[in-house]
Amino acid sequence: MIYQKRIMALDMGDRRIGIAVSDPMRITAQGLESYTRKGDEEADLLHICNVIKENSVELIVCGLPKNMNGTLGPMAEKVQLFAEKLQEKSGLPLAFEDERLTTVFAEKLLIEADMRRKDRRKVVDKMAAVAILQGFIDRQAWTEYLK
Repeated sequence: MIYQKRIMALDMGDRRIGIAVSDPMRITAQGLESYTRKGDEEADLLHICNVIKENSVELIVCGLPKNMNGTLGPMAEKVQLFAEKLQEKSGLPLAFEDERLTTVFAEKLLIEADMRRKDRRKVVDKMAAVAILQGFIDRQAWTEYLK
């Protein structure tokens, strides 16, 4: 099946939000940016909504930071609240994807690429969003394949 619209993934933190989008065929994830939050939730929502429009997004996937035992902690609750507001503002459907260890994975990848710590901080959130989205895309493909 050939898609036209994209999926967007967010790796949300208190300071930055990593943003990634799929290709139109929903095979691969590409990092867009590590957006630095403005301290004004409305400005953050507006920025993400603009990214949604610019990239023809039809589904938002938010990384859900679960504890290692699978429970939800305070950060997961913050993510869920922000995601609900984003869903309301954008009018798009929303999905959550377990993001355990995606930042660790992204950090290790950047270290292996011999990137300096200062430079890693600028892109690690974007890379974590790529990992979240690629995991979501791959899981969806397997679900379709197994039908």
